[in-house]
Amino acid sequence: MSGYQIMDSANAPIFAWTKGVPIESGAITQAKNVASLPFIHHHVALMPDVHFGKGATVGSVIPTKGAIIPAAVGVDIGCGMMAVETTLVASDLPDTLAPLRGKIERSTPHGNGPYGDHKDAPGSAGTALRGSGLAERLDRIVEKHPGIRGDKIVAQMGTLGGGNHFIEVCLDERDRVWLMLHSGSRGTGNMIGTYFISRAREELARRVLGYHVPDRDLAFFLEGEPLFDDYVEAVGWGQDYARANRELMMLRVLGALREGVSRPFQTAKQAVNCHHNYVAKEHHFGEDVFVTRKGAVRAGDGELGIIPGSMGAKSFIVRGRGNADSFHTCSHGAGRKMSRSEAKRRFSIEDHKRATEGVECRKDEGVLDETPGAYKDIDSVMAAQADLVEVVHTLRQVLCVKG
Repeated sequence: MSGYQIMDSANAPIFAWTKGVPIESGAITQAKNVASLPFIHHHVALMPDVHFGKGATVGSVIPTKGAIIPAAVGVDIGCGMMAVETTLVASDLPDTLAPLRGKIERSTPHGNGPYGDHKDAPGSAGTALRGSGLAERLDRIVEKHPGIRGDKIVAQMGTLGGGNHFIEVCLDERDRVWLMLHSGSRGTGNMIGTYFISRAREELARRVLGYHVPDRDLAFFLEGEPLFDDYVEAVGWGQDYARANRELMMLRVLGALREGVSRPFQTAKQAVNCHHNYVAKEHHFGEDVFVTRKGAVRAGDGELGIIPGSMGAKSFIVRGRGNADSFHTCSHGAGRKMSRSEAKRRFSIEDHKRATEGVECRKDEGVLDETPGAYKDIDSVMAAQADLVEVVHTLRQVLCVKG
């Protein structure tokens, strides 16, 4: 039985996996704006974590024929998750996790505080970039578009950033220890996204075809235009950089874990490393189209993905069911239910301490916008997408590093 509801729009319909999960009116309006565009292929899909975003809703799948909307991909290009299972179990962890949290914080630059700057830790950024071709590819992009600077490529490789990015130590239903992290293409990816969003607005203003968009953040590039190919090249670079960034961070965090536990351990051969802000060319409903997943994870038949909860909630390793109506997609997390400013206004430090009891993490006002109460209920989100994924492992956080 299908788990989605159908919403009508001026052009293509919207399939929404939101049963039992609140969705604000602004997000519905945004989704209808996107679905009204003439190049939408078949329908727009909304995941249960959907919420208001910039131009397009976070938690949406936007298939397009012959066009790409840069703001739908966003500025955190290639943002995603990585998780690794270890042979450690809960009893192998130290009784007090604060020292381990400190080791992880020192191993991996994060946020804007004392550990925000790049450190030449083992598995250095320079080593990671050499031989990858990333630096040379970026040079070609910058040569065409000097408005993009490449000066942060080394300094931010292997760094977490701030906001909702995190590193966690988790236990699964067998008490097996996992490492999990969330980050993307950092400052250079942000510059690429910001630059091409601006160029798309300029192209929209000068284009003679007479396209109308209901929101200037839905400005687009058309296939065949020079900037279309340039954007595809640049966004592909951002996605590859983001994946490499997560891999380097995971090496650093594994090193910190080896220092922080007394027992030697191995990791599972297969790590899960998936984007949730990206665009890819795929085949759906009989045609090759560009699929933009804005805050959504590919969940093809048998493909593994990660759906994290908030700092004090459960997270899930999932296996995709290959649901064609969702364009083989699932949610990328619980999804915010309020703005960051509203969360800071509504919750106190005491609220946050209660919500994160048992988790070694920051308990100060600097992370109130990320407190669990600011997010939707992860169990409701998972129930709404039961036809999209099956749960392979259920993880609970015991340590969380926030940027």
